Amino acid sequence: MFVNTPEVKVGIIAVSRDCFPKSLSAQRRENVCKEYAKYGEIYECKVTVENEVEMLESLEDVKKAGVNALVVYLGNFGPETCETLLAKYFDGPVMFVAAAEEACGKCLVDARGDAYCGMLNASYNLALRNIKAYIPEYPVGTPDEVAKMISEFVPVARGVIGVRNLKIISFGPRPQDFLACNAPIKQLYNLGAEIEENSELDLFASYNDHKDDPRIPEVIADMEKELGEGNKMAGILPKLAQYELTLLDWMEAHKGSRKYICFANKCWPSFQTQFGFVPCYVNSRLTAKGIPVSCEVDIYGALSEFIGTCVSDDVVTLLDINNSVPSDIYNEEIKGKYDYTQQDTFMGFHCGNTAACKLTSATMKYQLIMHRSLEPDKEPDISRGTLEGDIVPGDITFYRLQSTSDAKLRAYIAHGEVLPVATRSFGGIGIFAIPEMGRFYRHVLIEGNYPHHGAVAFGHFGKALFNVFRYLGCEEIGFNQPKGMLYKSENPFI
Repeated sequence: MFVNTPEVKVGIIAVSRDCFPKSLSAQRRENVCKEYAKYGEIYECKVTVENEVEMLESLEDVKKAGVNALVVYLGNFGPETCETLLAKYFDGPVMFVAAAEEACGKCLVDARGDAYCGMLNASYNLALRNIKAYIPEYPVGTPDEVAKMISEFVPVARGVIGVRNLKIISFGPRPQDFLACNAPIKQLYNLGAEIEENSELDLFASYNDHKDDPRIPEVIADMEKELGEGNKMAGILPKLAQYELTLLDWMEAHKGSRKYICFANKCWPSFQTQFGFVPCYVNSRLTAKGIPVSCEVDIYGALSEFIGTCVSDDVVTLLDINNSVPSDIYNEEIKGKYDYTQQDTFMGFHCGNTAACKLTSATMKYQLIMHRSLEPDKEPDISRGTLEGDIVPGDITFYRLQSTSDAKLRAYIAHGEVLPVATRSFGGIGIFAIPEMGRFYRHVLIEGNYPHHGAVAFGHFGKALFNVFRYLGCEEIGFNQPKGMLYKSENPFI
């Protein structure tokens, strides 16, 4: 089993202003930890920080405990300098949260902490020092409320830690007619990620070196087990197994100083003529293992997939925002059954890179479009290797993190669902429905110059993704605004 996303170990440090009872902050911290037990484990630092010496002691304590995500808890007003330095010197994502006043017999004297006030100064000091921190929407709560906030911080921390320890490995330049997938890599470095760009020849040479690899039969057997009755192109499995081992070995040999890997690979048109297959099925299998592989050297698509894997702790996919839903399908299968207009619906598609576990019935086939152009009037050979089927119905989050052509970071997020409606088409494909998709398509995707690829997480993870993007420094995050809430570019006279 591959471990390609971070394991978050969260710790909590309580801070106390010296003119407030230190014991109040410590007791409130203990109460939070007791409440957090219902969500998981949290390391409780016993050093309550009032000054810079205790700040250093507490950081050393959580470091020894292996904490990689820190909660700075204002049990009372808190010391502005020390609590900010905790965030500055801690090597990992940091959350700030404050204690609400608790029932105390209607007497607020020794039991009053004023953390509601202290959170304002904490945020101001963070800004003065240019320090990023995660602050919940309403960051003041009772122990049970704070515990819940911490639980929501964990997937955010997992995404931030993952990106800061990620290497994106790419093979080949972006295809000529897919320039939309070509974006400056400067922002990758700003995010803390690394990128290793390689030639397709490097990949081809490594693939040839894996000829007759003794592990190939074992991988073939695993593929056969996964495909079951969907194994319609059995003759291509040896080449696909050889390619899978090539990528996995490259990953291990090229991690370098990084802990996590994702791929952005060239997949057509010369890939088929030289390798003799399409790589879609292998891409789907690696993604299912938590190692996202994007098509068409979509570097920011791969990054988006990886972040979604960290946040959802589940398999994701990358799809073209592909085609509108025909009126006959809409009228017969959607209208009157689901609360969506035709413009709210579209089909998400890719050749065959969606994992088998996210398809209703996964079948190994050939890539129809490539077959038309590369081997017309012949039985499919070099176009074999796609994994096809309708995408499983249910809640989804459609999202993407992207650099603009002038190296500015932006993103979009939209909640929706895959409808349980047959697509009657080919590839890995589904009928998607997103409220107000038509307006979102025009005023976010088109207006924002986003490429046609979007990442899909299976569930509603917009809240966590939004917080990850914000923490990573993304200032513009588009979403599918409800009716009556105009986009900046939307004509108000329509």
